[in-house]
Amino acid sequence: MNNLNKLSALERTKIIKKICSQKLDLLVIGGGITGVGIALDAASRGVNTGLIEKLDFASGTSSRSTKLVHGGLRYLEHLELGLVYEVGREREIVHNNAAHIVTPEKMILPIIKGGTLGEFTTSMALYVYDFLAGVKKEEHRVMLSRDETVKKEPLVDSDLLKGGALYYEYKTDDSRLTIEVAKKASEFGALLANYVKADSFIYENNKVIGINASDKITGEKYKIYAKYIVNATGPWVDKIREKDNSLKGKRIHHTKGIHIVISKENFPLQHAIYFDVGDNRMIFAIPRFDIVYIGTTDTSYHDALEEPDIKKSDIEYLLKAINRIAPTAKLETTDVESAWAGLRPLIHEDGKAPSELSRKDEVFYSDTGLISIAGGKLTGYRMMSKNIVDIVTKKMEKTENREFVECVTKNMRLSGGEFPFYPENIKLKEYADAKYDEAKQTGISVKKFYELFYRYGTNVELLTNKAFDYFNIVRDTDIAWIKAEVWYLVNNEMVTNLADFFIRRTGMIHFYIKQIPDMLELVSNELADLLEWTPEQKTAYIEEFNADLKHATIFK
Repeated sequence: MNNLNKLSALERTKIIKKICSQKLDLLVIGGGITGVGIALDAASRGVNTGLIEKLDFASGTSSRSTKLVHGGLRYLEHLELGLVYEVGREREIVHNNAAHIVTPEKMILPIIKGGTLGEFTTSMALYVYDFLAGVKKEEHRVMLSRDETVKKEPLVDSDLLKGGALYYEYKTDDSRLTIEVAKKASEFGALLANYVKADSFIYENNKVIGINASDKITGEKYKIYAKYIVNATGPWVDKIREKDNSLKGKRIHHTKGIHIVISKENFPLQHAIYFDVGDNRMIFAIPRFDIVYIGTTDTSYHDALEEPDIKKSDIEYLLKAINRIAPTAKLETTDVESAWAGLRPLIHEDGKAPSELSRKDEVFYSDTGLISIAGGKLTGYRMMSKNIVDIVTKKMEKTENREFVECVTKNMRLSGGEFPFYPENIKLKEYADAKYDEAKQTGISVKKFYELFYRYGTNVELLTNKAFDYFNIVRDTDIAWIKAEVWYLVNNEMVTNLADFFIRRTGMIHFYIKQIPDMLELVSNELADLLEWTPEQKTAYIEEFNADLKHATIFK
């Protein structure tokens, strides 16, 4: 593979210059799941595609969700049957294409006294859900008695229970899914670069033909030209529309969602649960490795988009909710290890509360030719991408007498998901066991290797080979694997700083925050060597990341 066709931070400047050296067919602004999905779909159909992201890939909503590729159960409440049908079927596709990071998760739905869900209505809703979403027979819903529910999840308050239901969702790491899509787009020739900001548009005859951009790392200015430009910036969609003077009609309604992380030692939840809060809302509590994360809130948001605040009242709301359903936990603010806040870019509808707004996506067309897409869900990213690329290719077929193939991403395994079998859990485990047998001579534990396997999938082989190289030099297991992971992420996932590493690529700030202090110096040194930081740059990056750490624990 040509180095410019992979996400190497060492080739980042060359990639940007190549983007600028030609007139692209398509330029995508925004490196979240929708943007990289568009880049993959377009490049795989032969569209000459570039993508720029003003921060890091997945740095907005795409690293701050509930981390579920779900079938849209809540849409039934608003009778959005078509959305349930589409999203439910997409869930299976996303799982098949990235089985290492999209895994089935048994979910218990407790039916509580005085709640909004009854036993009959829950049973019927889940039956309709299974049918519309095309749920596999072995994952169909099972109704539970009160005793059966308590047996499966002893932490749930038996006095509050009437019964329960068992159904399946699919757990993921949203930022990992985003980066695997981005890497696959690069393989097909798309040119992607993070930390490149779209400053303003360039026009000719009142039509947008390019952008003035700036490299946020080097400060260099660029001009990028393209036949079509798509604004896929999530919460920033309206900001880009304002730059184009095309912010008319429908607008974005931002709502904020907070998630909190608690150690399993303090909250030993055995099953993921999706439970009634008592204010007409539902909340998830999901075990993940050694922690449980709980969320989410859903409140209107009108402040700065870059770093949504985490309020003590948000934390208390979630703790009150979980203590109501599991009172023996007696969770307090001091039990919260970290938290994250994200924004949902929903389409505004007058008179509707935040939780009532539709999650359906919508496309906006500007008189200048700018195409913008907003709304939608993580699960539906592939169909959203397909719809945008269909629009662009049809336009090019008309104006340029070119022909493009139909969307080919339905059965396309993403980077790390290229398993030589149908991705059943048992086969995935057998594959992981075999790869561990190859890696264990470095001294790595089964638990640690599995964490890496479910982070990198088939690409864990590259990591293993590099870990052996380092182990032969340093003879220390932990140091060898950390150095190998830093090397892999710089060379293959365009990691440029500590936040890229600890937040988006590894998720450590969310799921392993206690391990970060012991790793920070080594990771900083490795990044400094690979990326040739000056001492001043290294100090600045450490200070920036310490601010991120503070934000994740600001409630303490």
